[in-house]
Amino acid sequence: MFSTELFGLRLQEIRKLHNETQKDLGDIIGTRQTNVSEMESGKRTTTSENIAKICRHYHVSADYLLGLSDDPQGGCERWTEEEA
Repeated sequence: MFSTELFGLRLQEIRKLHNETQKDLGDIIGTRQTNVSEMESGKRTTTSENIAKICRHYHVSADYLLGLSDDPQGGCERWTEEEA
């Protein structure tokens, strides 16, 4: 089941692992730092387009980010093939 809190925790964890600020992520997905902060705190979600951008940027699966799977890499291998 989807949880905004789990989505926020995973988003924050992934962002910090890549040593990026909330502003950095906001610039990548085309939103403000305050929106990223609200996503990470579980107060807000985002569009499917932005979720796809986040997943592609950090090379994690949407299922993982959304809390539907515990496998961060599930299905991500095809992105490398598409970008080649």
